[in-house]
Amino acid sequence: MIKIYLRPTGFVEGPQRNEGESLRLAGTMLWFSQIEYITRDITSTQRQLVSVREWDAFASALTDTARARCALLLQRITAPRAELQMGMHRVSLDQPRVMAIINATPDSFSDGGMNLDPEIAAKAAFFMLRAGAAIIDIGGESTRPGAPLIGDGDELNRVTPLIRRLAQAGAAISIDTRKASVMAGALQAGATMINDISALLYDDHSLEVACKSNAPVALMHAPSQGADPHKDGNYDDVVYDVFDWLEQRVSEVEAAGLSRDKILIDPGIGFGKTLANNLAIINNLAIYHGLGCALLFGASRKRLIGALSDAEDAKDRLGGSILLAMKAVEQGAHIVRVHDAAETVQAIRVWRGLRDAAWMETILPTAI
Repeated sequence: MIKIYLRPTGFVEGPQRNEGESLRLAGTMLWFSQIEYITRDITSTQRQLVSVREWDAFASALTDTARARCALLLQRITAPRAELQMGMHRVSLDQPRVMAIINATPDSFSDGGMNLDPEIAAKAAFFMLRAGAAIIDIGGESTRPGAPLIGDGDELNRVTPLIRRLAQAGAAISIDTRKASVMAGALQAGATMINDISALLYDDHSLEVACKSNAPVALMHAPSQGADPHKDGNYDDVVYDVFDWLEQRVSEVEAAGLSRDKILIDPGIGFGKTLANNLAIINNLAIYHGLGCALLFGASRKRLIGALSDAEDAKDRLGGSILLAMKAVEQGAHIVRVHDAAETVQAIRVWRGLRDAAWMETILPTAI
């Protein structure tokens, strides 16, 4: 069976300068002028670069099945993503948003132990919100390689005091967990989004909890949905294998009752993937817009940065973290999940200033 994928590329400053030669990417501030048409079977992968201007003629020559698949993928790639309804908050996705990480754990790879005290964690979260973070993502169990499992009750006890405190202050809060009882307890305490590294597969009751809540849910790819999410990371081609897996999982969750506009997807950088796997996904990130969901990206302080820059300590990976966040933004990532919220917000604001200036250049007449 031949599988088909489309990757938007050839990004331009705006549509006006060359009318009819670019399309808007997933409701973001980006326009693309080329489409990479990719076919894959068990023996090989073929790629062909087609301009937006020539796309209709190119697609008309395809078989009916291939043309229908391309139409679906292109519709998903260009469709604006619905804003996230998070309690009182509406998080629009027409520009990049920052999700700030708070790990209420003693053993997370980057900041384990710093935010176990709810008061200290709350101060850190409020600082991130003031800096411009749109969402606070709170987790109570480390999922670094080799991290031990903890009980549901212990995990919930770590996160609920902080969730209540932030919810009372009106923050938009995501709960980072793979356990149904923790999801339910966190939502009751005031969380308004679920971020699950197992894509609602680790716990048999998670899908039911998510559908009943009708909250936005981030589904992440990991090669295993068991106790160790880093196990069994074997791929024929990681970019397309992750796409296929996420496409199937989104369809399953949608069929269970959660609408696609409530679903975010995350390719799972660092989870059961080699350095080469991670770099391939990052360089081809735009292909995942073909899933028709908001795109969440998280590579903050991860090991690949240390591997590329000889930064052994996670806290010394700020520069690489910002670069990878902006690499994702420049491929249309709707949300970047980061430890260093203030610095990332600043980088995005400067990037947006450049985009705005380019936009104005395309719509204003050149001064004489």
